[in-house]
Amino acid sequence: MKAITIKQPWATLIMSGVKRFEFRSWKTNFRGDVLIHAGKGIDKEAVERLAKYLPDELPMGKILGKVTITDCVPMSDEFANMLSNENSDIYTTHSFSRNFGFQMENVVPFKKQIDAKGQLGFWNIDIDEKELM
Repeated sequence: MKAITIKQPWATLIMSGVKRFEFRSWKTNFRGDVLIHAGKGIDKEAVERLAKYLPDELPMGKILGKVTITDCVPMSDEFANMLSNENSDIYTTHSFSRNFGFQMENVVPFKKQIDAKGQLGFWNIDIDEKELM
């Protein structure tokens, strides 16, 4: 199955349903299920700023669950305004410096998280999802 590595706290915010878009400089035509891997990198400023949305401990180096990528939206003023109105804590001007927003729906956190080493871009990993649900 495809996976994508995302820094903390962003991976946790996606899995909690608070963050619906992941921003990248590159476009994707991929649509479908993808595993969310919490990388070992951390955005310390975001952790402090967004503490009210976060658990006390953030998992790192683990696959947290899966989502469905349903769209890849090019950044525009209209898109940025929509996101700012939705949640200005999560979607800041820094988010909008990226060119594309991957829309993520159908969030399914796994009961058992999987240790994994992340990679850049989309990458593949063999797992039995039934064991994780």
